[in-house]
Amino acid sequence: MRKKPREQAIEELTLMLMYLNRFSDNNEYARFREISWKGYDYDTLAQLNERDLVYSPKGKVSYFTEAGREKARELLVKYGLSDYAFYEKYEFRFIRPEEAEAAAEIEAICFPPSETCTLDIMKERVSLAGDCFLVAIDRETGRMIGFVNGLCTNEWSLRDELFTDTSLHDPDGCNIMICSVAVLPEYRKQGIAREMMWEFLRKQQAQGRKQAVLTCVPSKVKMYKKFGFVDRGESESTWGGEKWHEMFCTLNL
Repeated sequence: MRKKPREQAIEELTLMLMYLNRFSDNNEYARFREISWKGYDYDTLAQLNERDLVYSPKGKVSYFTEAGREKARELLVKYGLSDYAFYEKYEFRFIRPEEAEAAAEIEAICFPPSETCTLDIMKERVSLAGDCFLVAIDRETGRMIGFVNGLCTNEWSLRDELFTDTSLHDPDGCNIMICSVAVLPEYRKQGIAREMMWEFLRKQQAQGRKQAVLTCVPSKVKMYKKFGFVDRGESESTWGGEKWHEMFCTLNL
């Protein structure tokens, strides 16, 4: 095997070590961000920062960019190294066109009929906003086990029309309105919803979105607060005949 230059070796090792030792930001409003201690070569960190693989503000930590996470994962695969067991077991990625029906089936299992979207609407969401549709896949079976999807807009509040009218999606919209968060019952209580949501938020942050907005029933407010969302209080939504709370998470200022 041809040897790599020392500088390249240090850079790749640094990125992989930072990735494997990363942890969630303890910031109440940005828990989805991943950070690592700056216990590495200063010049290498500066180079990674210049290439937008990490973001190194003043202080003791560096923040991972979406490109940095993807590069680190590529390197782990290249060198045959293991990721966290959770990521070895589950894959989080954007949906593929042929997977719309599987997503519709999951939604029908997870929500009452009055709150589920039709297969046609699900196909439209996948077609028009595939980069706003993240799925969780069981690597062993290849089965889709959950998803988060939304539509983009320049509005700051989620109105009921977004659930049924995909023409309201604006690819250049500054905010992402989350339409559905679903995990199959047999896969719950493993942290999948949290990791799936955080992966989704990181990808939307990388796309420049300013806020992520969702509505949830009162019993789910506590869970979304743990994910880093802020409760705006009771929403005007009457979707499905339920009472809803609107919550938001700041992605970019």
